[in-house]
Amino acid sequence: MTTRSVSGSGSRSRWTLRVVGGFALAALTLTACSSGDSDDSGDSSEKSASGSSSEKLSGTVTVFAAASLKESFTALGKTFEKEHPGTKVSFNFGGSDALAASITSGAPADVFAAASPKTMKTVTDAKDAKDTPATFVRNQLEIATLPGNPKKIKTLKDLTRSGLKVALCAKEVPCGSAAQKALTAARLKLTPVSYEQDVKGALTKVQLKEVDASVVYKTDVKAAGGKVAGVEFPESKQAINDYPIALLKNAPNAEAATAFIDLVKSAQGQKVLGQAGFLKP
Repeated sequence: MTTRSVSGSGSRSRWTLRVVGGFALAALTLTACSSGDSDDSGDSSEKSASGSSSEKLSGTVTVFAAASLKESFTALGKTFEKEHPGTKVSFNFGGSDALAASITSGAPADVFAAASPKTMKTVTDAKDAKDTPATFVRNQLEIATLPGNPKKIKTLKDLTRSGLKVALCAKEVPCGSAAQKALTAARLKLTPVSYEQDVKGALTKVQLKEVDASVVYKTDVKAAGGKVAGVEFPESKQAINDYPIALLKNAPNAEAATAFIDLVKSAQGQKVLGQAGFLKP
């Protein structure tokens, strides 16, 4: 009787240990699964946050930009809108000095891209730029003539010939200031038949045959295609303009504006600008 009692008790003990052990193993398994699910949930949350960053961009980005940037910036604007559905890039192209004056007078804008550090300084001195402006491209002057260059203009000095009608950008406009610098370097004096408020205006004078030539940027001659011919001149190397870009202090859409500036400075943006004829910063 004692032997059977001991044997039965041992059997029950071994059964109890197996049951307890089974529950413990199940508990460990559940704990591991729960821990794994928690980690996956964290990864998923991080991925979601990362993936939604571009989706947060929306609304209109207002860009004030030098007239010479019209073709390349318009193309980059379309790229930006495609990459960020729900956004729209609105441009105001014109003479950098006039744009700077508008900004300091309170015109609502997100980004300012100027054709010279001097015009950008107007904005930074007024403390209307949020960040330090960055030079993103450079530009060089060229003489624009009628197709085929009928007046046989070969040098900057040729523009001073009697009877030749020439248009220049206004002296306060970056392209006009650069032209004056080139003329000074060549020790030349030139009185144009008209001063234009931006580089596109000076170029249009040639296209309409109202003048025989104008001093504009290489990028504008290239953008005009066969409507004008370009004549390079060595003095232009002494009057190359840096183009700075900045996020404005009171930008209504600062987040999207910053993303647009990033696109302009990116390899993709630099490729578009380079194809337009701009020089690397």
